[in-house]
Amino acid sequence: MFKNLIGGEWVDGPRSTRNINPSDTRDVIGEYAQADAAQARDAVAAAAQAQRAWGQSTPQQRFDVLDAAGAEILARRAELGDLLAREEGKTLPEAVGEVVRAGNIFKFFAGEALRGDGELVPSVRPGVGVEVTREPVGVVGLITPWNFPIAIPAWKIAPALAFGNAVVLKPAELVPGSAWALADILQRAGLPGGVFNLVMGRGSEVGQVLLDDARVDAISFTGSVPTGQRIAAACVARMAKFQLEMGGKNPMVVLDDADLEVAVSAAVNSGFFSTGQRCTASSRLIVTEGIHDRFVEAMARRMATLKVDDARKPGTDIGPVVDERQLAQDLEYIALGQSEGARLVAGGEALERNADGAPGHYLRPALFADTTASMRINREEIFGPVVSVLRAKDYEEALALANDTPFGLAAGIATTSLKHATHFKRHAQAGMVMVNLPTAGVDYHVPFGGRKASSYGPREQGRHAAQFYTTVKTAYTQA
Repeated sequence: MFKNLIGGEWVDGPRSTRNINPSDTRDVIGEYAQADAAQARDAVAAAAQAQRAWGQSTPQQRFDVLDAAGAEILARRAELGDLLAREEGKTLPEAVGEVVRAGNIFKFFAGEALRGDGELVPSVRPGVGVEVTREPVGVVGLITPWNFPIAIPAWKIAPALAFGNAVVLKPAELVPGSAWALADILQRAGLPGGVFNLVMGRGSEVGQVLLDDARVDAISFTGSVPTGQRIAAACVARMAKFQLEMGGKNPMVVLDDADLEVAVSAAVNSGFFSTGQRCTASSRLIVTEGIHDRFVEAMARRMATLKVDDARKPGTDIGPVVDERQLAQDLEYIALGQSEGARLVAGGEALERNADGAPGHYLRPALFADTTASMRINREEIFGPVVSVLRAKDYEEALALANDTPFGLAAGIATTSLKHATHFKRHAQAGMVMVNLPTAGVDYHVPFGGRKASSYGPREQGRHAAQFYTTVKTAYTQA
């Protein structure tokens, strides 16, 4: 039994859940304790008590803990990557890459703990000095999704701790293993009891406590738009700080002058890798007329070479969908696209078993063509390996289609035109823009986030993370 971590102690829950391998649903990774509301309140209380001392700890203390955690994560990349692939369904190379990213994030924020930030500003009044400093927010509740079960917790936990906050983490119910491994690493890295707490459990119980408890000073959430809206309303009601990373319906524009191989590689990576289960995935490919037919044919050829199989098997390109509910949703959207009149060019079939006969949640990536911007498959986030192609007559129409979405997380363009690349970087209504690169796949040391319905609040990652995890104080001194 894998237990929750509350106040520095491993604690059983009133019930438990099984962690199931989506590549082979006969494989149970382990039994994980489920916290209830009372235990969530215990975790908040422990965090509130521990934060006072941790908030006054030295930068060296915080550096040492975060650096040790990052070093262990990197040293155990193969083991932790195997666990991640087994519980979430990413291919093993992708899973190991995510673990490396998590380790680097902890290392980066160890450095941020030492660097600090502040200003000495002359006052407009003679003889008065002004100091502008940053202090920890206090207790931070973190609610994380299942699609990046170690990287997203890492990029929330590391800055929270680096800047002197205490943390209560509620990971997604589908992927408790990676979160538990992080908790175990932090516990052994020398973090004082109560500074970091892990409460695995239902959002309706554990998550609700984090929203309602006045001792929780801030909430950072990554997940769906409807849940993000509920979190925003709850935080506004009690004036708690909040940060939301939510959905995406990301475009990739392919212009006539694009290198076809570069464009196809970027589109396949963006749309189908990680089984399309990335908020930064490109699910709308907007292709100008001169290259449209060749691009669609090349996509279909490339897709025919993709191997759908067990996430941990060498040579697998596409692992399983995370669970039966997500698979059902993907299939519903594929049927919907066909009913709307879109042409299914390739894929879209569910596979009950992999090449070895193991039962799992497998789906061949799907590509639609002859779609229109008003179709639901082009308006709503599917969160699976389902991609649509829209035809545009020229760059101007392609840009308009790219921006015709309530979301604004990432946008990409494939072109050899410096003019169009420069214009797109300026005019794409997205928080992140990629030129001749996949929209999915970002660096850990620079800001992450979007616009419109995709994000709310300060950016995550990089030095910009300080904006959310600290509060600014201005102090005046008469000389």
